[in-house]
Amino acid sequence: MTTFVLVPGAWLGAWAWQDTTDALQEHGHTALALTLTGLAERAEEGGPQTDLDTHIADITDFVEKNDLRDVTLVAHSYAAAPVTGAAGRLGDRLERVVYVDSAPFAAGMCMLDLMPPEAADQLSQQVAAHGDGCRLPMPPFEILGLSNSLDGLDEDRRDVLSARATPQPFGTYTQRLAGPVEPGPGVDRVLVACRNFQGLLDSGVPMLAFLNHAPWRRFDLSTGHWPMLSAPAELADILHTAVS
Repeated sequence: MTTFVLVPGAWLGAWAWQDTTDALQEHGHTALALTLTGLAERAEEGGPQTDLDTHIADITDFVEKNDLRDVTLVAHSYAAAPVTGAAGRLGDRLERVVYVDSAPFAAGMCMLDLMPPEAADQLSQQVAAHGDGCRLPMPPFEILGLSNSLDGLDEDRRDVLSARATPQPFGTYTQRLAGPVEPGPGVDRVLVACRNFQGLLDSGVPMLAFLNHAPWRRFDLSTGHWPMLSAPAELADILHTAVS
């Protein structure tokens, strides 16, 4: 059986993984979700100093202080950035890395690089106007849905997401990822692609082409960008299959 460490995306905490961790435990695995600094129950710990390095340290400290080994590290969305950093630092504690509707970052990248300059400027304006200069509030669903599929998020799930989301420390979006970023050569590499990301992968986007080839193993999941909320059991089944 496998030890999973599940890292949530922007605005989320460990709470978002609850149904998936329950399902993984039913498969016999150890499933541990963590909340990153400045989010959910750790919101008060965040501030202007909270950046990508903070979140990388959160992950590596969690693994090392709990003396976890043969870890399968799972990243959703934004968490791809700190998980990439942590994967390059965990050495032989790491058995596998899984990117859920996301992809590994290259050294020197930051979250704002993934969007057009005008969109990045708009986020900076929101932070200045509504986030005390250091926090990014979760956009309304009509904005989120422009770039991320909301499939599977019914009204109840959207209400939960809206009520429990916390502003994202903006330093985690602006700081560029420093090396090392490559996990060990024996680390298994898995991609779980939801609907929008499937389209990007199948359309031949050059910067993502490597994900369709070994050593990467790809699993598709027909739901929107938040599968731990819209299809938690199905996501757990894929994760179980990937480690079996």
